[in-house]
Amino acid sequence: MKPIQTIKVMIVDDSAVLRQVLSAVFEKEGGIEVIGVAADPVFAIEKMNKAWPDVLILDVEMPRMDGITFLKKIMAEHPTPVVICSTLTEKGAATTMQALAAGAVCIVTKPKIGLKNYLQESSEHLVSAVRAAAQANVKRLRSSPLLTVPPKLTADAILPAAAHAMEETTQTVIAIGTSTGGTQALETVLTALPRVSPGIVIVQHMPEKFTEAFAMRLDDICRISVAEARHGDRVMPGRALIAPGGRHMMLKRSGAQYYVDVIDGPLVSRHRPSVDVLFRSTAKFAGKNALGIIMTGMGDDGAKGLLEMHQMGARTIAQDEESCVVYGMPKEAVKLGAVDKIVSLEQIAGEITAYVKQTMI
Repeated sequence: MKPIQTIKVMIVDDSAVLRQVLSAVFEKEGGIEVIGVAADPVFAIEKMNKAWPDVLILDVEMPRMDGITFLKKIMAEHPTPVVICSTLTEKGAATTMQALAAGAVCIVTKPKIGLKNYLQESSEHLVSAVRAAAQANVKRLRSSPLLTVPPKLTADAILPAAAHAMEETTQTVIAIGTSTGGTQALETVLTALPRVSPGIVIVQHMPEKFTEAFAMRLDDICRISVAEARHGDRVMPGRALIAPGGRHMMLKRSGAQYYVDVIDGPLVSRHRPSVDVLFRSTAKFAGKNALGIIMTGMGDDGAKGLLEMHQMGARTIAQDEESCVVYGMPKEAVKLGAVDKIVSLEQIAGEITAYVKQTMI
C-alpha cells in the first residue's frame, strides 16, 4: 500500500444538493481532489474511463443502475476502494450490508436535513473515511482547517483503568475490535467458528442502525448466534454480541456470569463505540480468562486497551498486515507491545479454537 499524495475522489449520487455539499467538504480539505461527480452509475463509468478515482463515494439507491450492481461491476473489473453514502434507515441499513459484502470499505451516513450543519458536524468523519479508503489494501476487498477537531479522549472518560483483574472464573470471553474492512473480516472469522464457542463481544466501528442489520446478516450465515447487544445482555457460549452503533459497550461480571453494559458517553479514541472501552472493561472483569483480538482498521482505537488486557494476563492476537484492508489498529497495538501473536485473518478462528482447548486443560 503506497501512500497517496492527493486522493482523487468521484462522487456518485442522484442528489445534486448532496453532490455539492460533499464537494464543498473536500474543497476545504487539503490532499483530496474531487475529479468528477455523477447522478448515476451510467454517467459515472463514462467519466471514470477517462480519469479513474482513488476512492469512489457511492449512493446505493439511484436511477438506471443501483449502487450494488455498480459496485459489483467495479470490484470485478477494476477493484477500487468504495465508501458507501447511505441513509440512516432500516431499508438503507439492509442495502448497505449488501454493499459491504460486495466489497465496499466503509459507510458514511447521508444527511437528510440540515446540510449546512453537516459541513460542520459530520465532515471530519467523511474525510477520515475517504483517507482510510485510500489506504485500503484493494487485494483484500471482495467481489479541513475550518473544522474543529474534538479532543481525543481515552477510555478514562468512560471507566477508570483497573489496578488488577477480578478473580478468575471458569468461563472464557473473546473480545474483538475492528474498523475499516472489519465487516468482511468478522464474517470470515465468525462463520468459521463451531456452534459451541465461548461468548464473544465485538466492537465494529459503524453508525447506529447499521449494526443491527450487520448482526442479523451474520446471524443468518453463522453457526453461532449473533445479535446487536442490548443493555444487560448476558455473554453466553455460542453467542456473539456486537456493540450498537453510537453506544459504548462494556463487559461486566456478576459472580461467574458475564453481561454487557450498553451506555452513552463521549467519543473515546474518536469513536463510539470504542474498542478501547470494550478492551479495558474486559481486562478488568475477565483478566486471564479473556482472549483479545484486534483486527483491520484505521487509527489506534483498541491498541491501549489491548495492552491493558495483555498486562492483566489475557492472551492477545493481532491480524497481520498482509490480510488487513487497513493495517492501522493492529500496527499500533504491535508497536505498544500489546500483542502475543500476529496471525493472518484466515488463522484467527483456529486461534480461538486452540485458545479454548488450552483453557480446558
